[in-house]
Amino acid sequence: MKKRKRIVTISIVITSVALILYLLADRYLIEHVEVENALVSSETTNSTTTSSETTTTVDETYETDDLSYTSDTKSIEIEKVVTGSGSDQVVYYVADVQLTDSSSLKSGFANNQFGNNIVQVTSEIASNNNAILAINGDYYGFREDGITIRNGQIFRDNPARTGLAFYEDGSMKIYEETETSAEELIAEGVTQTFSFGPALVENSVAIEDFGDVSIDKNFGNRSIEDSNPRTGVGIISENHYVFVVVDGRSEGYSKGLTLGEFAQVFEDLGATEAYNLDGGGSSTMYFMGEVVNNPRGTGEERGVSDIIYIQ
Repeated sequence: MKKRKRIVTISIVITSVALILYLLADRYLIEHVEVENALVSSETTNSTTTSSETTTTVDETYETDDLSYTSDTKSIEIEKVVTGSGSDQVVYYVADVQLTDSSSLKSGFANNQFGNNIVQVTSEIASNNNAILAINGDYYGFREDGITIRNGQIFRDNPARTGLAFYEDGSMKIYEETETSAEELIAEGVTQTFSFGPALVENSVAIEDFGDVSIDKNFGNRSIEDSNPRTGVGIISENHYVFVVVDGRSEGYSKGLTLGEFAQVFEDLGATEAYNLDGGGSSTMYFMGEVVNNPRGTGEERGVSDIIYIQ
């Protein structure tokens, strides 16, 4: 009788563990596709001219080198910044982006699908969308809340935190999701929203007190206030943005930045507003077919849900 009870108990334990493992896998590993062909990509065909520096596309003629791109409609200048030394050294990349038309700023999804746990590395998503420049986004697929508007389409309307909105007039604003809705934002001219945070700069002043920062309540979520790899975006004026990606957690190369230090970078760049995006192993900057920074200190990208890119 005791042996039978022991077998039943073991069976219950095994079943419980299996159920827990399945639920964890379902939440964090198994793909859940809600929308196929979520974002329409406007692909272009490239044809190189006789000049080694000038390439013609169906859209425009441009000049480029390793860290810059110039055309009649956009200008991108990337700078590698190294500060400190030894164990205090930090390496980060600043992309100064000036556009004549806000429609050049777009968002792309992993596999062009919307849902949870769908991932591709930033460079693959960027290449699939013919991006000139790209950075990782807010990793929306790791959570189920927030307001998600991409390329003028509403995908999620579950307000939860301080969000970021890009507008069709070329402006960018930080807003409280719980005080509005996706429909209201669309009516106001919003084309993209990102839900991560926190805000880094408001009214041209770097935020110093981040309080108890919490991005979400997912399993394994930890503080992001310490020195870490970072990704963020700021605006200097309409259609003039700065994208910043910081390498970190790499001994002897780059330790990363705290949120306060990251905010100060944007203030020093002249940003009037700036916002923190998904960081850590996700932090990646892509330019003209190549990854610019050193993701994870190994050059190996981590899969993400989405990107912000310039086309």
